Amino acid sequence: MTAGRPVPRPHRPRTRQTAGTDPLTAFALQRDRRQAAPDDFPQQLAELLGYLEDRLPYEHPFAHLARTLPGQPERPQPWLLGSSPQSALWAGKLGLPYAFADFINSQGARIAALYRERFAEHGHPGTARTAVGVWVICAEDDEQARRLAASGRMAFRLLRRGELIAVPPPEEAIEFLAGEGDRREHHLEHEARRRSYELLAEAFGL
Repeated sequence: MTAGRPVPRPHRPRTRQTAGTDPLTAFALQRDRRQAAPDDFPQQLAELLGYLEDRLPYEHPFAHLARTLPGQPERPQPWLLGSSPQSALWAGKLGLPYAFADFINSQGARIAALYRERFAEHGHPGTARTAVGVWVICAEDDEQARRLAASGRMAFRLLRRGELIAVPPPEEAIEFLAGEGDRREHHLEHEARRRSYELLAEAFGL
């Protein structure tokens, strides 16, 4: 207490799913941090599509900007990137191509099927289109490839809990994953990581 008044405490953002990043990072990017920003992704998406297609209401503050979009009559092709059933429903309802973040959620086959079903239900012209974003690790054999994934797997597991950490050393990641019930051994070295990139480049003829 100070002069009869309570000492203000720093605001802690609520943990919630945030499009594109983790909740703490999204909170840090806000201009006004008195409270966490509302999750208005559907409204922002509708506004973006309205802008690109020049169909915002006349009174909308951005309505006149659509007619000055650089490169017209060409315009970018919007894709919706997601990692949850809800994002698949949005993409299917709006008839958007859908890119699934498999590196976040490994249930992509089921969610992509949901997207295609919703796309067909709404009778959109053309066919549903999907892309998959994945982590790629190359190694000489499966065992080495699994070892290469240790540090990233630990970092992602903690990220889902709202804990941001630097990519950990392999020994720390192995110990952590073992304590989490993951008994597979993992190891990551700088040279092995470089070799992974070389194999990936060779696979694509780069």
